[in-house]
Amino acid sequence: MRKFTTLNDREILALAISSEEEDARIYVDFAYALREKYPDTANIFTDMAHEENEHRRDLIDLYVERFGQHVPLIRRQDIAGVMVRRPAWQVQSLGIEAVRRHACQMETDAARFYRQAALRTNDAATRKLLGDLAVAEDRHEQAAGVIELKRLPAGKREDEDEDARRRFVLQVIQPGLVGLMDGSVSTLAPVFAAAFASHRPWEAFLVGIAASVGAGISMGFAEALSDDGKLSGRGAPVLRGLICGLMTTAGGIGHTVPFLIDRFPVAMSVAMGVVVVELLLISWVRWRYQDTPFGSAVVQIVFGGALVFAAGILIGSAG
Repeated sequence: MRKFTTLNDREILALAISSEEEDARIYVDFAYALREKYPDTANIFTDMAHEENEHRRDLIDLYVERFGQHVPLIRRQDIAGVMVRRPAWQVQSLGIEAVRRHACQMETDAARFYRQAALRTNDAATRKLLGDLAVAEDRHEQAAGVIELKRLPAGKREDEDEDARRRFVLQVIQPGLVGLMDGSVSTLAPVFAAAFASHRPWEAFLVGIAASVGAGISMGFAEALSDDGKLSGRGAPVLRGLICGLMTTAGGIGHTVPFLIDRFPVAMSVAMGVVVVELLLISWVRWRYQDTPFGSAVVQIVFGGALVFAAGILIGSAG
């Protein structure tokens, strides 16, 4: 791998040309991937790709004028110390904000490269072009600024961010909340019925584990089979089912684990405390992501939980 300081003018221009080609392709990939869910941001990346192609043409014109028609292939990964671009697909998988941040970082790296390259050449025309490109990349860094203000005003960006939030709620929060509610509330009756019927923590623990795992499997399948997510926008059914099943199991296990304590009064007290925390957590999630007033959420969840809890105690005491 060669050092940047060993490159001559011909090689610096060749590296700049291949870099602009790569950046343009990345922006085109971003635009293509975002075109359906984030059309305005996709338009930004289309504009950025167009500008990168303009930079590439300017570099090629200067190269041909100085060195002829053949441009050697020199890429970023061939030069030590030059920032290598991450594949577009890898960045896209991290979400829209990661894509926007990556684009800004790309332009920062490009501006730094052109400034260093300009210092390496004594040719006036080459130095002028590289310096101009550094300034252009500085402006491009505000692609989240200059171009974004033109194509993606605050209102549209807020709309896109709100769309992303809604998808997150539909695909992750909603199935998780359904599972947590079912696991935390529906298992109260069997766990506390077993506890009061036997006064043996270990037996209550076994019942709680069985009820939690069984409910998790049942709820996971029910959620996954409820719809394929294509029309509702609720995402992949397998992922929803997995989230729902795991949260259902977790909700039941929370107040089951305290029954590992040998002393029944202590185990019962700890388990009841965990139930209160679970119900408050569910209320908070509903308030945070479903726009339910916190007071109303607490009353609704606690009331439902109290009814199931009371049913468990009555059934257990009758035994």
